[in-house]
Amino acid sequence: MAEPTEKHKHVSHEVDSPEHSVAGPTDTLELPNSWKYKRLRLFGYTFPWYASPPIQLLIVSMACFMCPGMFNAINGMGGAGQLNPKASNNANTALYSCFAVVGFFAGTFTNKLGIRTALSFGGFGYSVYIASFLCYNHTQNLGFTTFAGALLGVCAGLLWCAQGAIMMSYPPEESKGRYISWFWMIFNLGAVLGSLIPLGQNINNKGAGSVNDGTYVGFLVLTLIGAALSWTLVDAKAVIRDDGSKIIVMKHPSWKSEIIGLWEVFQTDPYIIALFPMFLASNWFYAYHFTEINAAYYNVRTRALNGVVYYLMQIVGAYVFGFALDYQGVRRTMRAKIAWGALFVLIMAIWGGGYAFQKTYDRAWSAVLTNHKDWTDDGFGGPFVLYMFYGFSDAAWQTCVYWYMGALTNNSRKLANFAGFYKGIQSAGSAITWRLDDIGTPYMTMFASTWGLLAGSLLVALPVILWKVEDTVSLEKDLAFTDETADDVIAKAVVPAHDHPERV
Repeated sequence: MAEPTEKHKHVSHEVDSPEHSVAGPTDTLELPNSWKYKRLRLFGYTFPWYASPPIQLLIVSMACFMCPGMFNAINGMGGAGQLNPKASNNANTALYSCFAVVGFFAGTFTNKLGIRTALSFGGFGYSVYIASFLCYNHTQNLGFTTFAGALLGVCAGLLWCAQGAIMMSYPPEESKGRYISWFWMIFNLGAVLGSLIPLGQNINNKGAGSVNDGTYVGFLVLTLIGAALSWTLVDAKAVIRDDGSKIIVMKHPSWKSEIIGLWEVFQTDPYIIALFPMFLASNWFYAYHFTEINAAYYNVRTRALNGVVYYLMQIVGAYVFGFALDYQGVRRTMRAKIAWGALFVLIMAIWGGGYAFQKTYDRAWSAVLTNHKDWTDDGFGGPFVLYMFYGFSDAAWQTCVYWYMGALTNNSRKLANFAGFYKGIQSAGSAITWRLDDIGTPYMTMFASTWGLLAGSLLVALPVILWKVEDTVSLEKDLAFTDETADDVIAKAVVPAHDHPERV
């Protein structure tokens, strides 16, 4: 990001004084005389002022690093770190059921509460969720874990609404993709660090039991810090970009306007239904990955190691596909087709290997605790690499789905409606699969449903990718959907290439 000259004129006027919020003809940026606009020099580098988009987005990223990041780490252990996955299954079923419904209204509550309150309350839900499993280690209180899952479904909707408002509004137009990429790298590093915690604490534990109390305590402390960190954000009206421009915070649609908008999308763009199976598939495989492979096949310390590499490969997958999808040397229509082909080959290769692996064990085998594998056992390498690529393909799938939606329109309202379909359908899929695991559906049945849905959804979506994705979307098409002006569309909120809203 280009930095303003160091000849700052610190003045005591209010932030919203227009004469002090834009760069002057001498390219000198005039900033209010407040600690929020002091620049820190350290190790020869001049950092942005506190009330700048980079610092504010770093705070949001760290809050998500500590809250959703820790959730992903503990969920990635399988069974939320428990030997018996029943508590985790019940909690996740309640979580995603609530998220699918409450998430639809979360924008309205976020608008009313404000970004800081919504973000902090959302973070608090993760603390309660982690605390419920710490309690479960001693009391086996299934009701508390189920309640905590339902509460988190509400809180997660608020947190991701607030995060989205900041992520879409704070960066300048030309830097949105870069800011969002950094956010997702930091966020996923939270899951990597979170997986390192149980790995370190259980490094000498070759047993197949639950993670110890220290793991949950560590996660609980981090989530509480993340929730508190949200209060260090400054008001949006106080944020000034390095070119002197101010922030216009994106408002989420109300539940009423969202319902109307969704109905309008069905009328104007009925082809979006062909992408619904891809939406459903985007969260369908988590119960299989985390509970039916990681928890069912491995002991505690190996589950933690698998979590580390799974989320590291998430970062790699998002970076590789995000870069490739934005490569300007190839026409967008061709990139869309190549991405579809790459996804299809990836799914068939990885899940074909997964079929060979799944034939080696079932629920009866997993019930014998001495069967659970350790990283020192013979034959560990193959399944370990397979699990790594499950993480890679997850990120590739999510990135491509969002990119396809973004390639269909530039209209911000339509994109919001597409994202609403996406979040609701994928959360419903999650609720279904966690429930299927809870009732003891055979592992091979779960595997087959996942592989079939992934491959089948690509075939269903192919006509949309071939005939609806264009090199550019004309203003006439976008303006036909609403009464927006051309300027409204040009100033749209860009859908991120690396976004993963399916992650709670």
